[in-house]
Amino acid sequence: MKPKVIVYKKVDKKVLDYIQNTCEVVYFEKLDSQTYPIFLKELKDAQGILGSGLKVDKELLNQAPHLKIVCNTSVGYDNLNISELTKQGIMATNTPDVLNETVADSIFGLLLSTARRMPELDCWVKTGQWESNLEEKWFGVDVHHKKLGIIGMGGIGTAIAKRAHLGFDMEIVYHNRSRNEDAEQKYGATYCSMEDLLKQSDFVCLMTPLTPKTEKIMGKREFELMKDTAIFINGSRGKTVDEDALIHALQMGEILAAGLDVFVQEPIKLDNPLLSMKNVVTLPHIGSATYETRLKMATLAATNLVAGLQGEIPATLINREVKSK
Repeated sequence: MKPKVIVYKKVDKKVLDYIQNTCEVVYFEKLDSQTYPIFLKELKDAQGILGSGLKVDKELLNQAPHLKIVCNTSVGYDNLNISELTKQGIMATNTPDVLNETVADSIFGLLLSTARRMPELDCWVKTGQWESNLEEKWFGVDVHHKKLGIIGMGGIGTAIAKRAHLGFDMEIVYHNRSRNEDAEQKYGATYCSMEDLLKQSDFVCLMTPLTPKTEKIMGKREFELMKDTAIFINGSRGKTVDEDALIHALQMGEILAAGLDVFVQEPIKLDNPLLSMKNVVTLPHIGSATYETRLKMATLAATNLVAGLQGEIPATLINREVKSK
């Protein structure tokens, strides 16, 4: 008998067919108020689940007594209670690396568009306000040869450093849990303290995963340490930033501008002050959102799922203490 699995996010037909070759699949394109009760019913005898964003905690796991593996189609896994999954002997996987270059494209594009005020000027042109030569008040700031500080020099941070150093002759400083010798050797990145990074960088790019230690890692003090000419970019998770402190820093001119792909609440509420600020560029969490990369992510998640259920160790197993049986 094929193991029963639940796919709770829309995936390409090729990926779904691959899973169905070895598993009985219950498929939800999305979970909402109508489908979630059905999902919970199906979960009672499911051995695996695949998707992203679902909060997998002790309460949910208590309703899944046969679960063997949980596969996230994302590099982040702050939605998973890893300690509880490990305690119950359930494998957890994510999809790192396959999205590094695509996310780096997005984040560097966000940096450029914020520095050169591209969304604001696009709107200015399209609303018929371009009637003469551009006045100085509409000028942006240079990106090339500036100093970029990267907080979180993992795979994505390294890909951003590559673009910045090789493409824009930027000087790279970084702060990370450990030294990244690859980034140092290839892109001239210099390791420094968080405080020093904030004080000297023209652009601060936050790319750290969300953990209890990194929640609100950027707060009032951190924004005060930044130059008043500096631009803040967040491509990590919304909760790594104290959003009220960011809003205050922008309103008080403590920093020049911000480019944000993530927010504390997603979708962001329309009354959030960030949406009314001309010096803030906002994106709807598009980091890995290309067809090619999302297919790679779903494919990796699917191969993890099948491997785990076939008694193999998934390629990107998070909780290595748990081995497939």
